[in-house]
Amino acid sequence: MSKETDRTPFPPASVRLPGEAVTGKVPAVFLFDFGGTLDTAGCHWGRMLWHAYERLRIPVTEAQFREAYVYAERTLGQQKIIRPDFTFRQMLAAKLRMEIAFLTGKGSLPADGQTNGRVQAALVNDLYDKVKENTEASRRVLERLRRRHRLGLVTNFYGNMAVVLDEFGLSSLFETVTESAVAGVRKPDPQIFRLAVAEMKEKPENVTVVGDGYTKDILPAHEIGCKTVWLKGEGWTEEAPVMCVADRIIRSLDEL
Repeated sequence: MSKETDRTPFPPASVRLPGEAVTGKVPAVFLFDFGGTLDTAGCHWGRMLWHAYERLRIPVTEAQFREAYVYAERTLGQQKIIRPDFTFRQMLAAKLRMEIAFLTGKGSLPADGQTNGRVQAALVNDLYDKVKENTEASRRVLERLRRRHRLGLVTNFYGNMAVVLDEFGLSSLFETVTESAVAGVRKPDPQIFRLAVAEMKEKPENVTVVGDGYTKDILPAHEIGCKTVWLKGEGWTEEAPVMCVADRIIRSLDEL
């Protein structure tokens, strides 16, 4: 990590730092995060899910939802529920099935299997449409960047990233994919970024990492010497770093 005196003070949310402040030259490689970056346009997945509950007027409080979300994410991280052949839609359905079951078990939703099945299906359809829209917008940005740069992906995922990339027409855009379930290391461990940089056969200073997670993307990438672009969208909490090490902050991938 750089010394405190080398850090860039955290700018107002609306500020876009000058492009020259990122690298001083055109970066050879961009390494992208997937979840929360390419699929949600910078919105944390917990917030993405909650907004779907709101749109569909699911009768639970945000506090109840958050408890269900954390339970499902932890369970998925501990158990091999998502298979390598799962599409994004199947993965989303599995997550929501766990959330709905948790909320039912807690008494937050009525124990009505048919009604809850319809709720889950409606949530899957709503969210999948949003993700398709976001990944299509991301694909256009990636295609433009690929004309001048090499692209790679580094992501915490369940072993089905190749299937998901095919599903959304993104496979051909990345030279390498470094996935936590395959690499055996997860963000925020800097080692996953070292592996991704090594796969691209490039020096860290010539690599720019783009992600929505400050602690999971920006800090570890900065630690190994990469340049960083923080896609700062709606976070899980309102907490922000007092001093920010990101070389650039953007609100949309279109700004790249």
